[in-house]
Amino acid sequence: MARVTSHLLAGAAALGLGYALIGGASALSAEAVVHAPAPLVTAPATTNSETAIFAGGCYWGVQGVFQHVKGVTSAVSGFTGGVAGTATYDRVSDGDTGHAESVRVTFDPRVVSYAELLRVYFSVITDPTELNRQGPDEGTQYRSALFPTSPAQAKVARAYLAQLSQAKLWPAPIVTRLEPLKAFYPAPAYHQDYLTRHPDAPYIAYNDMPKVKALKAMYPQLWREQPVLVKG
Repeated sequence: MARVTSHLLAGAAALGLGYALIGGASALSAEAVVHAPAPLVTAPATTNSETAIFAGGCYWGVQGVFQHVKGVTSAVSGFTGGVAGTATYDRVSDGDTGHAESVRVTFDPRVVSYAELLRVYFSVITDPTELNRQGPDEGTQYRSALFPTSPAQAKVARAYLAQLSQAKLWPAPIVTRLEPLKAFYPAPAYHQDYLTRHPDAPYIAYNDMPKVKALKAMYPQLWREQPVLVKG
């Protein structure tokens, strides 16, 4: 698997720094965390289950973080933005399919709102100023993008992007895209729960485990110790 190999090599290249940092409360990743403000616009819970889709780099870390958020009942890695015929790992890795590596998050809005998930996403998952890349991964398939599944979610996402742009938390402009949802296609089984199954893999240890630790430190009210896994 070419992309898996590149991930492992990228992690190995960072080991001199990564292993010195991982394990402490102040662990850093390739992307610094930002304490994003609470969203000013939210939506009332009208059901006990919603689904939202997030793209923010390699789906291993995106899935791994959301699996530790209280109120999330499912987080599945997959592809969004292209057509069914190109929704395979090898084709998406070519970077020309329109797909983004993404995660479909199902959650109970009575426990955690879509607005709170957005706050987690911008705080510890994605660098919204990186265009068509995240950390060591380059290509449109690693873009930072939101795929709302309802008009209410779109309204909250649009308002929060405006709020964050006005707050100027990052030194560069926000390039996170708000895209219409076409369809979501789950990734192969060996990519599901990857962070939980391979926490010591160099790529995961350096790029993604610090994000999970940041979630626990920054948002203890949203933290769940046992992740909700695709494979149970």
